[in-house]
Order: sequence, then C-alpha cells, then structure tokens
Amino acid sequence: MPEESGPPVSSVTIEARRPLRPLSRLRAEPILRLDRSRSFPLGQQLVEQLRSAIVEGSIPPGSRLPSSRALARECGVSRNLVVSAYDELFAEGYLEGVPGSGTYVRADLGSMLPATRHRPKPEVQAALVPSATELQDLRIDVGAVEPLSNKVWRRLWRGALKQPPPSRYSEPDGDPELRAAVAGYLHRARGVRCTADDVMITSGSLHAIDLVARASLGQRRSAAMENPGYPKARAVLARWGAAVLPIPVDADGLMVDQLPTREASPALVYVTPSHQFPLGGRLPIARRLRLLEWAGANDGIILEDDYDSEFRYGSPPLPALSALDANHSVAYVGTFSKTLSPAMRIGYLIAPRRIRDEIRQVRALSDWHTSWPVQRALAGFIAAGDYDVHIRRMRRVYGQRRAALKQVLESAPDAGTVGGIDAGLHAFWRLNPQVESSALTRAALNAGIRVSHAADFYFGGSAVNGVGIGYGAVDLVSLVEAASKLVVLTHSIP
Repeated sequence: MPEESGPPVSSVTIEARRPLRPLSRLRAEPILRLDRSRSFPLGQQLVEQLRSAIVEGSIPPGSRLPSSRALARECGVSRNLVVSAYDELFAEGYLEGVPGSGTYVRADLGSMLPATRHRPKPEVQAALVPSATELQDLRIDVGAVEPLSNKVWRRLWRGALKQPPPSRYSEPDGDPELRAAVAGYLHRARGVRCTADDVMITSGSLHAIDLVARASLGQRRSAAMENPGYPKARAVLARWGAAVLPIPVDADGLMVDQLPTREASPALVYVTPSHQFPLGGRLPIARRLRLLEWAGANDGIILEDDYDSEFRYGSPPLPALSALDANHSVAYVGTFSKTLSPAMRIGYLIAPRRIRDEIRQVRALSDWHTSWPVQRALAGFIAAGDYDVHIRRMRRVYGQRRAALKQVLESAPDAGTVGGIDAGLHAFWRLNPQVESSALTRAALNAGIRVSHAADFYFGGSAVNGVGIGYGAVDLVSLVEAASKLVVLTHSIP
C-alpha cells in the first residue's frame, strides 16, 4: 500500500501459529498507518491495510493477530472500530477464530495468495478516481451474501445428516422443526404472531408469490403493485392471467389512496413496505393501517414481500403488515436468499387462512415440498441461535459498505441526492436534472460499472431520473472505487 501521511501506529505484535510447536512471537515493522487527515473513514483504512498486509504476506497465513483491545490501544482508536474491521475480514474469509486462543489469519490462505500477491493495490480515496480493472456489478437485483465460515457450514450439515432422510414424502407445508424455528424467528424479529402451523416452507420468495397468485386471483383476474416495482413479481402475476395495475409510489412507498375500490378492486396487491423496491422508502404506520382497511373493505389479499427487513441501519423497524393484520388479509413472504445463499432455494410463506387449503393443493401438485436435508440443516441453525449471530455480523459488514457508499455519493450534492439507504442492500441515487440517468447508466457501463436504471422498474407513467446502486455483491474497496468513478462521470456527461 502507498505510503500515507500522518503519525504511524506503533509496531504491531503478531504471533505465528505452528503445528505441534509452542507459539513464537514475531516482531513486525509498522504495517498500519491510519491517516486522520483523510476523508476516508479510519475503520475502512484499517480493513484495507490489514487485508493488504495479509495478501502481500507481511502478515503470513497462520499468524495470530493482536486482540481487539490491544490493537485499538496501539492504533489510538475505539475497540468497536477494530472489532468491526475484524468482522469484515472474517466475512471476506481472511480470518478465523480459535476459541480460547484468539484471532488468526487463516492457515489455508497460503495456497491461494500467490495468485493475488502481485495484484495492483488500489489507493482507496473518495476524492480520487481509481482505475477500474474489471467489471463491477452494482445492480440492485444481483444477489450476494457474506459467507458462513467453513466451520459453521460444516457444523450445520453435520447436524442435518445425523439421521437418514425419511422414506416417504414430507408434508407440503415443510419440515415441522423448521416451520417452528421460522415462526419463533419472525415473532422476535418482526413481531409476526404465528405458529408452526401457519408457516409454509417454499423454494424462495418467487415460489411463494407464485403460490399466492395462483390461489387468490379467482374470478377477479387483476392485481395491483407498486410502480416502480419488482419486475419478476410482475411477471409472475401476469403469467397467471392477471391484469397488473400500476400504483404510484412516493417517498413513503405505495400511495394507498390510489388503489381501486369496490367492483374495480384487484384481487391482490403486491407491496414491499419495509424497503420499497427500488426507490427505498418505507411505508409509514398510517398507510399500513389504511392498506389493511382497504383489504378488509374490498376482500383483497395483500402480498407483503419482506425481502430484506433484516438489514436496518439507525432507524427502528416498523411492524410488518402481517403483525398488524387482524382480518387475515396478508400473505407474508420472506426468504433466506439474502441472508444465507440464493443457491439454497429456501423461503417461507404465511398465507391468509382463507386461501391456505388452495395453496397446499397447488403446492402438492407442483413440487410437493422443499429439499429435506436443506430444511433440517436450517432448522438446527436457527434453533441454536447461529442464524441470529450471522445476521448481526452481516448487519455490521453491510453497515460499513452502506456508510462508505453514502459518504462518496453525498460528496457530490450537485449530482443528486441519496435515498432509500436506511435499510436493505441498495441505495437509490435520485439525480439532478442536468445528469440524465440513461446517459449515466451507459457511461458507467463503458467504464466497467453496472448500475440499475430506474426506468427498468416502471411499467407505466414517467420514470424518475435516477439509478439504483447495490452494495451487497461487492467488497468495500471495490465499492468505493466504483462509486467514486460514478461521481466523476456525472461531471463528464454531455
């Protein structure tokens, strides 16, 4: 990493771990130099410098890092800042913890580092534009999660494989233990009062949306959804013959008073109240109550997609619509794709009682039930409290990225304003009139950066001038590089 100005921290003591030998103490040259004169946050400087030292070999595989308290003292920063930096490197797979011993650079990195050791080291400064060497995908619908450690992953599957799979099909609703674990999680995390009998395990959120659409459209072959909104949900509704009505949104989400009533009312309304997709607003409590009133008065189903409610930064979560529903009008949809892995293909649905039997029949005639081993592994993971720990770690990791993205974009108030960043894994950059969003999207692609153009999420009316920027599928350094280049591009668009 290039030499930085500012006072260097004192030498960092590193212990190398050797198999079958006592720990030996190695004295290293100063490798961390935090510059308080820079606008780039100290925590992110610490992450980048530790990562670079590991990649270059200055901190070899198997080395023991100082405790968070000791490193905080030597660097002159808070312990929480060091803990967050370690969490980031844990999430990226550089570090591992040994109970009763400490934090170590993963010993198995040795075989992987030579290929990366000579990679150019980017200087991460929001004020400078680093050169992009590869395509950065910042689209908001690109799925990615911070991985579980190999140790936790293996423990998860060992628990599932203690017994052989059943000799016959399970119930369409899913494994009883997983349904009970999901019900408990939703009660403590989202305020949803439900039991295992209320939960159906699905193969992801789109599967749940499909089931609700097929069971609820009935004679009224129309559905309503937010405009702009989730294109795949719209495609599912249209696939089953629904005329999809675009309902406008504002800074607070769905404009409930625009919903048709009485004979013209749709059979269901698809909504993302916790973090409107893609603009990012959250539905205020007054509108949530009005939406529930609409459903009761018009015999409608509310399809609540709570796709990323686990990630909130600084603002308390509002209760889910399902938690407020006294008339059993809400079909609540959630997924583990954004918290564990999209490849696991597992989600959940709490359907209104009036359509549950129909949903069970549709499910039994389509794929019957989700994979048994995956359900068992996840049930044990949630019941042991590991899932809650994982969510807290991910929230810290994504919180750092969110703060870095916000800082870079807000450094250019002449380009636009940042919204929708209090929750989730993406921000919406509402651009000023002189920065045309389609031109910025094209210029960004030519520069090796993909962002989501707001117009791609509309299916009626005029699109707002803006782009969506995701930060779940890219590491912190690359995110700052790409966001910095986007800021510069806004000044060069004709």
